[in-house]
Amino acid sequence: MTTTYASYKLISADLPTSLKRVSEQPDVKRETEYYLSRIGGIKSIDAFFADDRLYNYVMKAHGLEDMAYAKAFMRKVLTEGVDDKDAFANKLSDSRYKELAESLNFARHGELATTFDRAQKGVAEKYARETLEVSAGEDNTGVRLALYFERMASSITSGYSIIADDALAQVVRTALQLPAEFAATDVDRQAAYYENALDLADFKDPSKVGKFLERFTSMWELENPSGSYDPLTVFRSSSVTGISTDLLLSINNLKLGGR
Repeated sequence: MTTTYASYKLISADLPTSLKRVSEQPDVKRETEYYLSRIGGIKSIDAFFADDRLYNYVMKAHGLEDMAYAKAFMRKVLTEGVDDKDAFANKLSDSRYKELAESLNFARHGELATTFDRAQKGVAEKYARETLEVSAGEDNTGVRLALYFERMASSITSGYSIIADDALAQVVRTALQLPAEFAATDVDRQAAYYENALDLADFKDPSKVGKFLERFTSMWELENPSGSYDPLTVFRSSSVTGISTDLLLSINNLKLGGR
């Protein structure tokens, strides 16, 4: 069996080729062609939510497929945008919601929001990358985690950034050989520990991220020699990471249908 590190490097070393291969898969190609042919004609949030195929494509592209049912929640994210510091997406620790609101920035650009490159080619590229990571995780969750961390590492600015994303936290805990129970300790203490144990500036440097992931994959291999690990557990739980109790209560009366 190929090691976690070898599998990760095989994909990461020639990422453009890996992504091209994924983009040419019949199902991915079909969904992407549909998305690119339709998204430019979407002029409002209502029209976007009315096309489930477009909506689900965007959700998957941003790693939020498991939150697709919560249309009212996502409508709030898109309606408020990201320009106001008190906007809903900015209050969520999970940066994926903010990224989605930036991809389709109806709040700022109105009916022109879908005409920009980031709303078209940018989302398609995210979809291919997400599909690649999910596919890699079907064989080895450690590979999916490594690819995800590689993509998200530069967004880590504090210990809280790690805590806010269960997948990132899983990688860091594994690399630092911390027990799973560590995640249940006081949040402020967790953040302080991460900031003391790591030089977060290193995560801006691809070569240092590579070294960190070499350690992670080695530790992962020791802990999961048979590859017997639920490939969805971490990512399912991270879909709602960063939503405080107060925020959940504040949207409790919103209908899931998106109206």
